[in-house]
Amino acid sequence: MENFVRPRPVFPKRAVITAGMPYGNKLLHYGHVGMAVRADIFARFMRDRIGKDNVIFVSGTDCYGSPAVESYRKLKENGQITNETIQQYIEKNHLAQAQIFKDYEVGFNLYGASALGRSGQIHNQTSEEFIDALNNAGMVSKHSSLQFYDTTFKTLLNGRQVVGKCPIQGCQSEKGYADECGLGHQYLPQDLIDPVSTLSGKRPELVKIENLYFNLEQCTPLLEEWISSIERQPDTASFMVKEIKEFFKKPEVYIKREYFAKLDEIKNKLPHFQQAEIGEKTPSTTIVFDTLADREKACEILAANSIRYRTGKTLTPFRLTGDIEWGVPCKEIQGVKNQTFYVWPESLWAPISFTKTYLEQIGAPKDEWKKYWCSKDAQVYQFLGEDNLYFYGPAQQAMFMATQGKNFKFDAPEGQLQITKICPIKSILYMNSKASSSGALKPPMATEFLNYYTPEQFRMHFMAMNLSNNNVSLSPKAFDKDADPNAVDPMVLEGNLLTNVYNRVLRSVFYSMQNDFSSTIPNETVDQEILDSCKKTILDVEMFMANKKLHQVYNAIDVFIRNINKYWVKESASAVDEKQKAKLIVNTLQMIVTADILLHPVVPSGAEKVAAMLGLDANKTFNWDNIFKPFQTMLDVAKGGKIVEIKEKEDFFKRHPWQLEQLAKQN
Repeated sequence: MENFVRPRPVFPKRAVITAGMPYGNKLLHYGHVGMAVRADIFARFMRDRIGKDNVIFVSGTDCYGSPAVESYRKLKENGQITNETIQQYIEKNHLAQAQIFKDYEVGFNLYGASALGRSGQIHNQTSEEFIDALNNAGMVSKHSSLQFYDTTFKTLLNGRQVVGKCPIQGCQSEKGYADECGLGHQYLPQDLIDPVSTLSGKRPELVKIENLYFNLEQCTPLLEEWISSIERQPDTASFMVKEIKEFFKKPEVYIKREYFAKLDEIKNKLPHFQQAEIGEKTPSTTIVFDTLADREKACEILAANSIRYRTGKTLTPFRLTGDIEWGVPCKEIQGVKNQTFYVWPESLWAPISFTKTYLEQIGAPKDEWKKYWCSKDAQVYQFLGEDNLYFYGPAQQAMFMATQGKNFKFDAPEGQLQITKICPIKSILYMNSKASSSGALKPPMATEFLNYYTPEQFRMHFMAMNLSNNNVSLSPKAFDKDADPNAVDPMVLEGNLLTNVYNRVLRSVFYSMQNDFSSTIPNETVDQEILDSCKKTILDVEMFMANKKLHQVYNAIDVFIRNINKYWVKESASAVDEKQKAKLIVNTLQMIVTADILLHPVVPSGAEKVAAMLGLDANKTFNWDNIFKPFQTMLDVAKGGKIVEIKEKEDFFKRHPWQLEQLAKQN
């Protein structure tokens, strides 16, 4: 055991990183930016680790769908929009979103838009290619499904124009829409509880409409194979496996005790089912059916007999098309024409469209995108919230498999779309409560945070959140009217590592070089003990990054930087002559440069500033091929070992002016 060497993680030759796509009807709140920041940290790490030319980081505005249509309708109805088309409305929001991400140093290779410009054109082409591939695989079916219809306005209602209660057992969502709730649960429109039209305020009718569906329910065996293959991988979130497995259950219905007598009267009318044993105090019973069709028929019978019920999670046909006018046009398939794609499926392949768009922009060959999405040498990492697991999990992975053609397999051959790696997080609460744009508690907008906190503080805080298996609350003091004025602001705790500890040791080393060595790095070698200490932290951070444990990355960097400061304080006391001071400086600089490399994905501008002031060559420094070498090998030869002189009390990492004002008031 003494000679055990932990194996280093294996990284792909090429990588795509995606972040969740915000709807085009809104600006960004803290959750949108926080998710993108976490994806950006990983993308920047991968650029340093495997080479920036081998990494593509994409996202974009989710332009289409009922949320955009409904928001635009309400704004126009209220007179807040007059001479603006829905496309202009979306484009305005898209540009604002892109700027906000830029303000937080989120470095996309492309922030596209599914309906705008060249990315929109390519997305239309990709959508047609997808529906053809799925249809050729025999996985597209035409169904006469029920859709809500407002008899007062004489119009079919899109998803967000119907509001009710989610029928899924145990769901805590504040709102259920036509066929999905705010937490991403999918269900049939007829199962929505107490539906109301947002147009008339009345209960809408259900009418039959022909739509195209992906036969997702047929993919259960392959999806079970997929989950089994990733279940024990160290970077697989345990909650993700648990939640996705729930969809593999047979179709279920839950009925409360108060309806047991009625249920007994009509049991013989229901399709074949199995029922859990009922005890004297059992609050509800579970009825399990063999097929989804059997459950649908049973639900009709239950409803006709005034028996209230809830449905359980199961795989259902995944809707591909709808009648909403604002959407990606869908070609005629199986006699279904004049329809557009339902927003969820086309948003799942949108990152492919954005990858194609970016590669076209840099002059790459037309099929270059396949080296990133269809190669076993590459990996796609998708950062998303827990409530989108159904879509990026069962729905997307099954559709990607089906693009292989008939008799498709879980393990796609080279040249076909590969399974992506899902990197989900639990919920980011606000003041210990669930906040959402459509809920009662609205989350603060991302632009508001910049009035009180720096982007670096925000990024450090969101990296340090342990969201791998826990909900974590965001509790910024600037927004908490009940906060103790003398308490430390939770939003700046991690940032204090930079503005306090790291600043302090950086200033000390710079002052020493300015005062004792004419602003020149001393010509001394780094001790092997120091190199070994740096190597240990580097390997720890590498492993934590590979497993997407960003909070552990923060913890490792925190300990390392604090140890740099302790080392400087301790050794300074005995460093009296020039050689001792020189040795102290180069040893400390080795640790500082290591910290700077590890911080680069998190606080890129600050890390690059430190490197430049130390006279380092950025291309050599932020390249993991050199990370274990003495820092002198990374120096910019043209600068001759000269550092940039600093002023007294100069800060490399700064606090926000608002925070300085608060400190001044306390003093």
